Amino acid sequence: MAHQGVMAGSSAPLRLEVVSPDRRVLDAPADEVVLPGKLGYLGVRAGHTPLLTELGIGQLSYVYQGKTRYLSLSGGFAEVLPDRVRVLAEAAECAEEIDVERARTSQQRAQQEIASRRAASEEEFLEFQVRLQRALIRIETAAKREG
Repeated sequence: MAHQGVMAGSSAPLRLEVVSPDRRVLDAPADEVVLPGKLGYLGVRAGHTPLLTELGIGQLSYVYQGKTRYLSLSGGFAEVLPDRVRVLAEAAECAEEIDVERARTSQQRAQQEIASRRAASEEEFLEFQVRLQRALIRIETAAKREG
């Protein structure tokens, strides 16, 4: 039997807020959030111990009422509170917003730069690797869009 509302002993959903420098990307309820931390993925549910963490490049996923949704993230920070997760991302896109052709073009450019600049500085090489990783995460995330 399905229950509606908050039951005694259960907790209300988290509030998930994702913002980037140019916009509010998401403000939604979530039963569970999985964040791409700098050192690995972090799962969060209501009542989690407060923390502040640096984010890496990866997928943020969240579940609400049995449905999972995805966002691509690129760097930033997350504040986790018992009732809320706030993400301040350098870049973030919901799966449905990702332009796959543009992401593939970015992937190809980054791969070409990595292949053609063997003598490039280590800093340039790392930048091309980051661009490639961002493009690959965007493509992977777009593949998980609804419908």
